[in-house]
Amino acid sequence: MANFTLEDVKALRENLGTGMVDTKNALVEADGDMDKAIEILRLKGAKGNAKRADRSTSEGLVAAKELGTTAYMIELACETDFVAKGGKFVALADKVLDAIAAAGATTVDEGLAATSGTQTVADLIDGEAAIIGEKFELRRVSAVNGELFSIYLHKTSKDLPPQVGVVLGYSGDDAETARSIAQHISFANPEYLAASDVPADLVETERKIVTEISKNEGKPEAALPKIVEGRVKAYLKQVALLEQDYAKDNKVSVSKVLADAKLTVSGFARFKVGA
Repeated sequence: MANFTLEDVKALRENLGTGMVDTKNALVEADGDMDKAIEILRLKGAKGNAKRADRSTSEGLVAAKELGTTAYMIELACETDFVAKGGKFVALADKVLDAIAAAGATTVDEGLAATSGTQTVADLIDGEAAIIGEKFELRRVSAVNGELFSIYLHKTSKDLPPQVGVVLGYSGDDAETARSIAQHISFANPEYLAASDVPADLVETERKIVTEISKNEGKPEAALPKIVEGRVKAYLKQVALLEQDYAKDNKVSVSKVLADAKLTVSGFARFKVGA
C-alpha cells in the first residue's frame, strides 16, 4: 500500500501545478517520498521538453518593472491561455523579470543567462515548463533608460494577465501626460521615436514602393516627386512616435503634446503577446 494520502496528492499538485494522474503515479513510484516524487515529475517533464520544442507559443504575458535609471520589460510565452492566467506562470514571469533586471540584461540571450537563485533563467524556465507540461519561451526583453518611467500594462481580456505592455522613459514633471503617451503607444504601435531614427534603407525602400504605386495609378510625371514625398511623409508619420497624431486628439501631434507638457521622451518599448 502506498505511503501517502489524498492530502499529499493535493499538496504536491498545488506546489507543482501537475495533473492528478501524473502526481499520484509519481507518489506511488516514490512510495510517498515527496522529494523523490518531485524529482520524478521534473525528470518526466524534462524528457517532454524536446518533444514540445516545435510547438507554437502564441499565448503568454508581458511584465515590466523599473530599477534605478532603467526599466525592463519581458514577454514570456506559453502554449495556452489556461496556463498564461495561472498563478504558477505569473509567478515565473515575476522571477524571470527580477533576475533580468538584477543582471541588467538587455537581450533575450543575456536574459536567459541571468541567474535566479542557484540556476540560470533558462534552467528556471525549462524546469517550470517541464512540470506544467507546456513549452515556455522568453520571447523578448527590453531595457529603456530614463530619468522617470511610465509603465502601462493592458489586459485585452479581464481574465488574462497583461497582453500589451509599454515602457516610456521620460524627463519632466507631468506624470499624467506621460501615462497618456504610454497609452497612446499601446494603441498606435510606433516603431521609432523620431523620423530621424527610421533607418535610411527602410525610407528608401518605402520611397521606391510608393513611386511604383504612384506610377501605376497614372499620376502625372511632373507631380510624382511631390506625391511620393507626401506618401513617404505619411509612412514616417505612421512609424515614428513624435510624428503621429495624438490618440486623444488627432488634431495635434504627439510632439506638440509633449512640448506643451514640457516632457522629453528618452525612449520607449512596446510588446504585444504573440505579435
